[in-house]
Amino acid sequence: MPGPEPNSRERKALMLTGGQLAGLIVAVFWAVLVSFIALTLLKLSRLLAEAGRVVREIGDQAAPLLDDMTDTVKRANEQLGRTDVITKQVAGVTQNVSAVTTVMTSVVGGPLVKAAAFSYGVRRALGSRDGDGRSPSGRPQLQARSSGKGRG
Repeated sequence: MPGPEPNSRERKALMLTGGQLAGLIVAVFWAVLVSFIALTLLKLSRLLAEAGRVVREIGDQAAPLLDDMTDTVKRANEQLGRTDVITKQVAGVTQNVSAVTTVMTSVVGGPLVKAAAFSYGVRRALGSRDGDGRSPSGRPQLQARSSGKGRG
């Protein structure tokens, strides 16, 4: 046995009008939207907290690394200074060697060339007087045939 049927007035009270239904839909939509935004903000706050922790750790590790890098740069600058001194000294040695070479060329080279030219001239003069069958240029000469008849 079902219960008594509601009368028309009670039926109207149980039914929603179009405006009420639209308001209910908007309220549910806003509740879902607020829940989604709240979860997103919660995740964002966790992400920012983690990023802050990472930045603090990097900051703690960066100071010793910067100190080491500063020491390395100082040592490199010292080595470059030493290299600069060595380069200047090598340039000086190169100039000295060039000067010595120039002096040796002028002192030894001039007389040596003159002596070589003199000995060549003497050899040439003595060679042409000896009659050894050589021309003054030092090359052997072929004797000409005296008959002049050609091959025979």
